[in-house]
This record gives sequence, structure tokens and C-alpha cells, in this order.
Amino acid sequence: MKNLVIVESPTKVKTIKKFLGKNYEVMASNGHVRDLPKSQLGIDAENDFEPKYITIRGKGELLAALRKEVKKADKVYLATDPDREGEAISWHLTKALNLDSDKYVRITFNEITKNAVKNSFKSPREIDMNLVDAQQTRRILDRVVGYRISPVLWVKVKRGLSAGRVQSATLNIICKRENEINDFIPKEYYTLDAILKLDAKKELPVAFYGEGNKKSEINDKASLDEILKKIGTSDFIVDEIKTSSRIRKSPLPFTTSTLQQEASKALNFSLQKTMQIAQQLYEGVDIKGSGTVGLITYLRTDSIRISDEAKSAAKEYISEKYGENFYQNYNPPAKKNRGNIQDAHEAIRPSDVTRNPADIKASLTRDQFRLYQLIYNRFLASQMQPAKYDVITVRFDAKGYTFTQTESKKSFDGFTAVYEEADSVKEPKFGLEKLEKNQALKLKELNEKQHFTQAPPRFTEASLVHTLEELGIGRPSTYSPIITTLLKRRYIGKEGRAIFVTELGEVVNDIMKDSFPTIVDQNFTANLESLLDGVEDGNVDWKSVIRNFYPDLDEQVKIAEKELEKVKIEDEVTDVICENCGRNMVIKYGPHGKFLACPGFPECRNTKPYLEKIGVSCPKCGKDIVARKTKKGRRFFGCEDYPDCDFMSWQKPSEKPCPKCGGYMVYKGNKLCCAKPECGYVETLSKKD
Repeated sequence: MKNLVIVESPTKVKTIKKFLGKNYEVMASNGHVRDLPKSQLGIDAENDFEPKYITIRGKGELLAALRKEVKKADKVYLATDPDREGEAISWHLTKALNLDSDKYVRITFNEITKNAVKNSFKSPREIDMNLVDAQQTRRILDRVVGYRISPVLWVKVKRGLSAGRVQSATLNIICKRENEINDFIPKEYYTLDAILKLDAKKELPVAFYGEGNKKSEINDKASLDEILKKIGTSDFIVDEIKTSSRIRKSPLPFTTSTLQQEASKALNFSLQKTMQIAQQLYEGVDIKGSGTVGLITYLRTDSIRISDEAKSAAKEYISEKYGENFYQNYNPPAKKNRGNIQDAHEAIRPSDVTRNPADIKASLTRDQFRLYQLIYNRFLASQMQPAKYDVITVRFDAKGYTFTQTESKKSFDGFTAVYEEADSVKEPKFGLEKLEKNQALKLKELNEKQHFTQAPPRFTEASLVHTLEELGIGRPSTYSPIITTLLKRRYIGKEGRAIFVTELGEVVNDIMKDSFPTIVDQNFTANLESLLDGVEDGNVDWKSVIRNFYPDLDEQVKIAEKELEKVKIEDEVTDVICENCGRNMVIKYGPHGKFLACPGFPECRNTKPYLEKIGVSCPKCGKDIVARKTKKGRRFFGCEDYPDCDFMSWQKPSEKPCPKCGGYMVYKGNKLCCAKPECGYVETLSKKD
């Protein structure tokens, strides 16, 4: 018999063909072959939202080649990826290739290894239409949101902008964090540490805990001074020595989102880079002596399940290399799994645990090696025993005030023999085991420090993914394209790892909040994801999701088209003269915000950065303060005389000086605050202000 196997990616073709032999022809679809048309909505709202699919431009020759091979084949095996998208691609292939139901079957494999691929042929199945419908529902929802709302943004702001179902909710979350940061008012507090003399050479740092057994904080200088006065130079008496034990649980194996987060923290990889390299490791890398080998299991998964075969291999490997006492019979928490096809993928793990990263390092690029090593070590750690620690906690009494110190000593390495998470901290040693109850220790010095509470940090890609996952917004496979789109549209930018909102992002988010509040509502977006899961599980009719969603969206679009005012970034004339033609330059609006342009375009193409004066004098040199942008689009306020004057502020300065210290003040929400945290002056603004 002649058999045709169709996969998604051309990089899999050679590897899979090697596993199957001469009676199998393997070809790739190169992703989707059919989609909704780009030039129109492609959804017939009058005909129960029936989608209109067309062949993707450029796929004609590929489909012709596939049809030619279909005619030669006795059986067609649709082996696209084992997820919603892969299932939909297989379904589209049956339509595009006019396949009879008795000629094709669907097969899936979670890893590209000889056993996994061959075993998939032993359990062929029909196409799962629940998965296909879930993908169709997501595609149609995203299409109607994008194609109905984006034209409103074009008319009301500028062409080229876009709105998206999950994208807009994500932008709103980032904007909320930006507002929290801007409105944050720091509060003063103090910490107090004591350095005690253990012996002639060794010292012991201890931290203030509270008064007696009651934990308390030092919120002002007066309280601190009172504590310092009472303690004076008195000895510190060992009041309590408590010994205990604790464990550090083994980490769970990687899902898509946890891999993205850990790769960001440990390797400084962007989400996009992590997914690209993981795809390479999954599809296969040429390993010396072994040929092209798929190194990891499927990379798009919500599951933390591990197959019995992989567990058995891990047990043998760990027992042999580290000892039987290091292995644990891993059973994932049931609540983590949704019990659908995502669970069938397993967690992300090495396809062969005996393929140690160090042994194949020469065959991998630097980034491939680092990511494979991360996945490999995390998988091994998940199959190993927790780390165990002996803990000593000592309390000291100093004139009624309590100070503490804790020391941990590892009694069993467990999983830490192979893996440490990126944010784990090495614990210092003090020698607390030598202390005895009622022992008096001499005070060497007291160290006081003034602190101010910090605003919530800006999102990084890792923390944003964590937040989206917690809120149930999007799915792990969508996080990377969502963030990439927001960056591409210039709605957000990055400085180092920190994500900030651009002026354009703020404008778009304000419009979305006012005119399309349900789209940016995180609960509504999360509920839609649950409905998509229901479609996948066969419990929700996919057309009913769209029937319930579309009328409200249609009504909101019509209202916005009539009532929403234009965010006119009109050609505002300035007093800046174009040096090329003598005209007064005008303010234009681009992807990075405002800029100066000659109104004589296209005859004169002169442009300049736009410096928006805010009516406040620079506290350093007295010249005007202007609103500026960083290279990545983040707004700040600086002196017009830059670089001769280096004044800058992230918050908008006020012309009113601080009545307490004379420094300049900045706006934070409905408050006016001194820019010096140590001053702490805050003034609540009236509504008129």
C-alpha cells in the first residue's frame, strides 16, 4: 500500500519519513491552507454567521502537489499538531483536497520519536469536530472584533490601528498597572537590624520583630527613636531557640506558560524567542551519530501530566545516577488539568531522558542548549524528592523588644541536586546551633534604615503571562502573539524587561474602555475562554457563542460610529518655522506619537521632534519643561535645553513648589506630591484643580 502522511511543518518531514520507510510519502501543509478572506469580514451574519473560507494566497501550488500525491495514495494520514489549531488544519485539508471520509484518518503524536510516531498509526481516529469548532469559534470571534472595531479606530484616531479580543483586554490590564504606578503615594517606614558579637571574631545580624511576641512595624522616626533609646547598649538575651524541619517541594514540569516565564527569568528570553527555539527542539535537531531527533515533547500544553513510559524512564535514570532515595512517584495535582485534549499532550519534557544536555551540546546552538537544559533539568527535578532542611529560629530579647534570626541547613538535596529556580535565594549560615537559652550577647551596633513603600512594578513579559494565566485570559499558545502584536502596534514598549504603555496605547485603551467596555473587561474575556473550552469539550454549541456575542458588539460599533468624537490629531499650527521652505510647521501624529512636519508635504518633507511645553519652568535652569518620549515611546518630562540641562521626571511636574522643602512637585492621580520621597509632602487636589 502507498500511504501519504501530511504534517504541518516541513522540518518534520525528513525525520518522520526516516521512521516510516519507503511505503510512506511525507509532505507538509506549511500551516493553514484555508482561512477567512483578508479583504472582507468573511462571516455571513445574515446566514447564522456561516464562515466563508478561501484558499490562502500562495498555497495553490502546494495544494496541487498534495492532490497529486493523494491520487497515488491508498490512505491519507493527517498528522498535524495535536491541538485545536492542528485539528482545524486537518479539517481544512479534507475540504481543500476533497478527501473522501473512507480515505483519510487523523493521527497525533506528542513527540517526534520513532516509538511515538509508529504508535500513532496504531490508533487512528476521526477528526474531532469539537476541537475544530472551538478553533472556528475563536477565529470568528477574533475576526468580528478586529474587523468591526479597527475601522472605528481608523476613523476616530488614525489608519493602521487595530483592536483585538484578547489584545484589547491585555492592553487594558497593562494600562491599569501604569495608572496604579502613577497614582502611587509612597509611605515612610523604617527597619532596624542589630549586629551582635558571637565571639571575638564572628558577628550575628538579627532583625527587629516587634514588642514581646507581637509583630509590629516601625512606621515613623519617633517610634524608631523610642526603640533606640530603650535598647541603648544593653545585651541581647537568647529568649527562645526553636528547631524544626521544612521541605521545598519539587517543581512541576513545564507547561507552555511556566516555560515562558522561567525562560524569561533564567535566560532572559522573550516569549517569542522561547517559542521559536522550543519549536526547533520539538521538530528536530541534527544530533551527531543519531540524525535528526525531536528533543522535547509538544510545546503548546496546559498539562502537567507525565506518561507512564516517561515516568518509568525517569525512575531508572534518577535511581542509577543519584540513588533510589532521590526518586519520587510523581502524581500531578488533579485541579491543574482540564481533562481535554490539552491534557493528552503531557507536560513539556525531554523525549528521551538519557539524552543528557551535556552529551549533545556540540550539536546545539547556544540558545537551543540553554533552553533544552532548562526543560531537561526541570523535568528531572519534577520526578525527584523534595529538598529537606533543618531550621533553627532564635528570638532575642532586648529591653522588651524582640529580634529574630533564622538559619536553614539542607539535610537532603532532593531535586536541588539538578535544578534551582531562577528566583531561588542562597541562604546564609550564622552558626545559630551554638547558642544556648538565656545566653547574653553583646551589642556591636544598631543599623537603622529609612524606606519608602514602592509602587507596584511594571509588568515584564513573564509577570504579564502569569497575570493573564491567573485571570484566565487567552491561552498559553496565544500569549506570545498577543504581546508581539501590542509591541508591533506601538501600544506598548519595553525598557529592559519592563513593559510600559505608550501615548498611542493610552488613546486606544481610552476609546476601547468608553465605547467597547465588554471587550476590555477581563471577566468577560475569561468567560469567553471558558465557553471555548466548553465547545472543545462538546458541552456548548459553537454557533450559540457567536449568536450571543455578535449583536451586542454590532450595537456598540454603531453607537461608536455615531457618537464617538474624533481624537483629532489635526494639523495644529506651531510657531516653529520650517528651515527648508519658511512655512509654519504643524503637529502630526505617528506610531510614536506627535512630531512636527512641514505642511508643504509632499513638496517639502521636513520633520522634527515635537516638544510639547507644559507651562512649567525647569527647577534646575528655569527654561521650559517639555513632554518628551524615550526611543521606545515612553513619555517623560524634561528640560527643553537638553542635553545642556539633564532634568527629567516620569510624572508631570507642577509649577507650584513644595511648601515643606521648596523642591518641585509632581502630579500623581488626584494628589500633588513632593518629588523627594524623603520629604513626603502630599496635597489632595480639589476637583477644580
